[in-house]
Amino acid sequence: QINNRNIFQSGKINLDKTLKLLVKLNIPFDYVHVKYVFKKTSNQRKTGTITIEEFRAIYRTLAHRTEIHELFCSYSPNRKILPETNLIEFLKKEQFVIDADEAIASELIAKYEPIEEVQRKKQMSFEGFLRYMNSKDCLIYKRDHTIVYQNMSYPLRDYFISSSHNTYLISDQLIGPSHLWGYSSALMKGCRCLEIDCWDGPQNDPIVYHGHTLTSKITFRTVIEVIDKYAFAVSDYPVVLSLENHCSPKQQEVMADYLETILGDKLLTTIIGDTFPTDLPSPELLKFKILVKNKKVGTLEETVLRRGLDSHGEIGEFVEEVEQSEDDEAEECTLLPPKSPQIKRRNAVKRSPPPARKKPKVKKIKLAMELSELVIYTKAEKFKSFEHSRANQKFYEMNSIGEAKARKLAKQTANEFVLHTAKFITRIYPKGTRATSSNYNPQEFWNVGCQMVALNFQTPGLQMELQNGKFMDNGACGYLLKPEFMRDSTTQFNPYNVTGNHNPITLSIRLISGYQLPPSNLSRTNKADPLVQIEIHGVPEDQVKQQTCVIKSNALCPRWNETFTFNVQVPELALVRFAVEDQISLAANEFLGQYTLPLLCMNKGYRHVPLFSKLGDRLDPASLFVYIWYY
Repeated sequence: QINNRNIFQSGKINLDKTLKLLVKLNIPFDYVHVKYVFKKTSNQRKTGTITIEEFRAIYRTLAHRTEIHELFCSYSPNRKILPETNLIEFLKKEQFVIDADEAIASELIAKYEPIEEVQRKKQMSFEGFLRYMNSKDCLIYKRDHTIVYQNMSYPLRDYFISSSHNTYLISDQLIGPSHLWGYSSALMKGCRCLEIDCWDGPQNDPIVYHGHTLTSKITFRTVIEVIDKYAFAVSDYPVVLSLENHCSPKQQEVMADYLETILGDKLLTTIIGDTFPTDLPSPELLKFKILVKNKKVGTLEETVLRRGLDSHGEIGEFVEEVEQSEDDEAEECTLLPPKSPQIKRRNAVKRSPPPARKKPKVKKIKLAMELSELVIYTKAEKFKSFEHSRANQKFYEMNSIGEAKARKLAKQTANEFVLHTAKFITRIYPKGTRATSSNYNPQEFWNVGCQMVALNFQTPGLQMELQNGKFMDNGACGYLLKPEFMRDSTTQFNPYNVTGNHNPITLSIRLISGYQLPPSNLSRTNKADPLVQIEIHGVPEDQVKQQTCVIKSNALCPRWNETFTFNVQVPELALVRFAVEDQISLAANEFLGQYTLPLLCMNKGYRHVPLFSKLGDRLDPASLFVYIWYY
């Protein structure tokens, strides 16, 4: 429907005008693809311009996707027009819009049909159908999951909580820069648990950096100012500040002062309600609140009794056992490269007992009472064993466990781990030898119910793609209600041995085609040899990867038409990942784009899968066209 005759007054247009006209016609395009198709078309004339007929051909190449045209024709009685009744039939049969009726159909016609005459007759042309199929209404992601829809009134421990590790770093852990951007960017990604590594700074002003390394330093005050500014920019639900506290009592008082003066009413400084609690409050009750996670002197009861008394200058002391665990995770701060003995030695003097010693060594910890009193529902408590926690741990105490120890516990006593996380918040952090800030796979710890699985948000890759995909759910608010079988205090659930009634799902994905995929980095034109891997990430039994064939030299509109079937035992924990790759050789593929989402957030029917780059940017208009079905 090109009514832009005036654009073609001179008879021909150049590439720049072609791009502008496509924008005007609402046709999504990738510059590389348009430039390639334009060159191919205009080359015959060698003037760098095209006629209106040639523009129509380019328009059809980009917009008129044969796979969608075939679908349109299968429901159109004359292959030209889709009457309202046929549209309703398509919506019910193919798109699983169970309540599709005339009202819904006429709303879609009004929204997407560009030809007024067809719209008046309550019909849809192929142009309208194409616009509908390319729209947000046909995305793979369920629209009602893009807002907070879960019950937010359960205790805090009943949720998976989006958590970051070494939030102040923006590259590696040894010489990389510390930067305030680490905090603002994590909060803008919906992160709800931030780590702050605090050390004594000059002029009695605490600093944040990666201890005993060459990472640069930022002040604690500026970190809290940034958190104050961005804490609730994308989510109303509580933020937990996980303090890795190495400061002297004197500078701890300064920290407490900054927290109180900068955060003001946002800082949670006492229990919610008038009666002493027996359980954690909910995310709903803690909306717009910032909680401090740190070690604490004494009990929460004592803090409540002392409320209103001035604790300035008071220092509390308690004794803690130190064991040098075999995986160098006794302390989170000993994140050092394996081969730096001089730093290790200096560190060992400060932190660690000699490894040969079996008898537990104790150390005295001094805490400024002013800081200790700010710890309410998130008291850091050293993890000893599941038995010890069962007997002694209080509801407001939480553990941090290093990934190697946590992995061992998950493999040896998975059900006990699930029972533990049903009662207490558990935070997992990467092991000390990850000098490049690489990430572990978060899935294995979500599988045992760990609430705070802390990742290096600054490091792109599969692990952060799983994190981003999982926490897109529930309006991307950073809190996801754990499945019921992980909240039950008598649960038998074991991810390594799934038994009982876990509502397994059979998932079928027909991968039909790709559209304007990112071209290969190795291609001078718009070519690639694309293939798609479809992966399920979940309990070990559900972990599986299937792959399409390779389509040679076509990134513009590859057609696969392959169907993949998956039997998923625990759908509540499953994520589905689409990874598009370019086959460079039989042994190597180049990453082109990916999309990850929770299985239970998938729409059925004909759907578009958007694609994201390695850094998490949307690669518009690149997408996959699929047909999804599960029961």
